Amino acid sequence: MNLLQTMNPVAATGLFSYAWLMIAIPLAVAGLLLVLGKLADAWGHLLGVLAPIASFVIALLLFISMMGSDEASRSVRVPVYTWVSAGAFSIDISMLVDQLSILFALLVTFVGSLIFIYSIGYMKEDPKRRRFFAFLNFFVASMMTLVLADNYIMLFIGWEGVGLASYLLIGFWQERNSAALAAKKAFVTNKVGDLGLFAASFAMFSLFGSVRFDVVSNSVANVSPAWATALGCLLLLAACGKSAQVPLQVWLLDAMEGPTPVSALIHAATMVTAGVYLVVRSHAIYALSNSASLAVAIVGLASVFAGAWIGCAKDDIKKVLAGSTMSQIGYMMLAAGLGPAGAAFAIFHLLTHGAFKANMFLGAGAVMHGMNEDTNMHHFGALAKAMPWVFGTFACGYLAIIGFPFFAGFYSKDHIIVAAFDKGPIFGWLALIGAGITAFYMTRLMMMTFMGNKRWLPGVHPHKPGALMVVPLVILAIISVVGGLALNGWIQGWLEPAVANEIEPVHVFDTGWISLVTLLAVALGVVIGVVLYRSNIAQETPVSHNFFVLAGRNELYANQFNEAVLMRPGQALCNGLELTDNHLVDGTVRSSAAVVTGASGALRLLQNGYVRTYGVTMALGLVVIGVVMILGQLA
Repeated sequence: MNLLQTMNPVAATGLFSYAWLMIAIPLAVAGLLLVLGKLADAWGHLLGVLAPIASFVIALLLFISMMGSDEASRSVRVPVYTWVSAGAFSIDISMLVDQLSILFALLVTFVGSLIFIYSIGYMKEDPKRRRFFAFLNFFVASMMTLVLADNYIMLFIGWEGVGLASYLLIGFWQERNSAALAAKKAFVTNKVGDLGLFAASFAMFSLFGSVRFDVVSNSVANVSPAWATALGCLLLLAACGKSAQVPLQVWLLDAMEGPTPVSALIHAATMVTAGVYLVVRSHAIYALSNSASLAVAIVGLASVFAGAWIGCAKDDIKKVLAGSTMSQIGYMMLAAGLGPAGAAFAIFHLLTHGAFKANMFLGAGAVMHGMNEDTNMHHFGALAKAMPWVFGTFACGYLAIIGFPFFAGFYSKDHIIVAAFDKGPIFGWLALIGAGITAFYMTRLMMMTFMGNKRWLPGVHPHKPGALMVVPLVILAIISVVGGLALNGWIQGWLEPAVANEIEPVHVFDTGWISLVTLLAVALGVVIGVVLYRSNIAQETPVSHNFFVLAGRNELYANQFNEAVLMRPGQALCNGLELTDNHLVDGTVRSSAAVVTGASGALRLLQNGYVRTYGVTMALGLVVIGVVMILGQLA
């Protein structure tokens, strides 16, 4: 198959005609829960859980149908309605169910359903639980719109919906000033990235006369390399915003102010994966621009180390996991910038990461529940015995993310490292070193939370979570163990038509010495973590003057940089524009108004109602006319 072409989708028939229900059901439930208000407080959460489950059932049936079809029939276009029609210009709201979108649909709805079930127990005492489930369903509907769109405009609608939903969920406890500020920060930061997608969509319509994925992919070969690079960079800007990649990563850790199920939903299977999806979906553009592809790979590597650095220094368990998410998404972006084979491995790691990271975020939420909502790992320790189910399931996620043999991350991350070595030794070695650092900071988290001495604050009595919280943890833990083995080898062939190139399946241990060296790096990271954090951990965060520790705790000073370089100069610019507007623009308008007002005031004096005044005026007028006529004759 030609690298710059994609398989044209076929028209929807049978079950595929109902694919729109995957979006409509959670969207309708979200609206219903908001409209009914307090009338649905007693049962609204139950209806809220049923919506993503229903969407998952539909996605699963479609996937099974696709598995039984020939390759040419696996890309299906589902028209919904015509949104804009003006002469030759039209924009259709249509869905694309193909090999790539169906995997995302399964991930979002399956992991989302487990998070919803977990949320029943987690949000049990919250008086706004019904509203919470409404927002969650709106989030799922928006994400499904994003991944099932067949064009960039519909994708943009879902993109903005996800941004709005994240704002509502991160700031769900808006009575906390920190939560309100975090929600605003996430929203504004994402707007910067959104400009990239917005501009790219307009450029595509100008260049190709359409924003449909298949039309763009089949037409992009006709544009200049400069245009391909520009489109690729604009899409990368958008991806950096949604996927919290350098330099638009500053919102991610603050997003931990939302309820923990929100963190699991945003950081595992939905919002932060949207940027990876966008880059992979736009593979034909990046195939024409080595510069844009290189930029994607560099941003990914920078994010791998930025997230790992933060994860090594933070003491808040959720923020360590957030830094880890930034780093793991960086691996996916790195892979997406390496070409078609790398794109397949990016999606592979995205799917396994969705399971084991959701597992660990929900496990962190269970730990917080047991520790009176405390998130400081210096106040934990010895929780393996106090919370055995949480420890066991969390350990499965930990082994998966560090790439322990035969766990999910072992398969997906190793393929990315191998593909990075194919790109160049610098990419390969940096990706490999990142794997070792991942093993260190995740071991640090495990040791500080579950091992060592008790450092619990007075009055804290860790307790086991209820069944509604444990069952999702167990299911996600099982996937963290077997998910990589189930997908390895198969996923490359499945995604081949979607990334438009022949991809040779790579099986476990085919990667030779690279896998061995990666395992040694992981083992070294684990050993260092155990040695440094096996005992004598202080109950409070120790003071440090080490630059690397301080930089990690301050999130690499990204907030300070943005304030000094962007916010303060931006405020000064706005203040200057305000002064210009007030004194120059408005001053000119006010001055002209004053002139007219003064002139009219002077003329008004002549209209005083006295006959003698009018007579004198007429006489003076006759004198003036006479003088003018005489002067005219003399000239």
